[in-house]
Amino acid sequence: MGELIGLAAVVLIFGIPLLAIWTSHQQKIAKMQVESTAETTAEKAAQYATQIQRLEDRVQVLERIVTDRGYDVATQIEALRDSRSVEDRDSGVPLTTGSRERA
Repeated sequence: MGELIGLAAVVLIFGIPLLAIWTSHQQKIAKMQVESTAETTAEKAAQYATQIQRLEDRVQVLERIVTDRGYDVATQIEALRDSRSVEDRDSGVPLTTGSRERA
């Protein structure tokens, strides 16, 4: 019986500090994971906000084209195409006004 008490004392003496070290390590890992997730989420939110703004701008242009009367739609599209920046040209759907061949 005395041997078990001695063994229990040794386990407690070494086990408690090891448990504290392990717990501290697990907390640091959890904190790093939370920070990593927050950073990734912030980046995605910024990307989504940029994309939403670009889409809203395009919708405003389309609404203006549809609601303004007295202007030729093809002329407005050409004017918009001329005023678009190089970046927008690469990201949007190209507009073509070429004539189609008829069979």
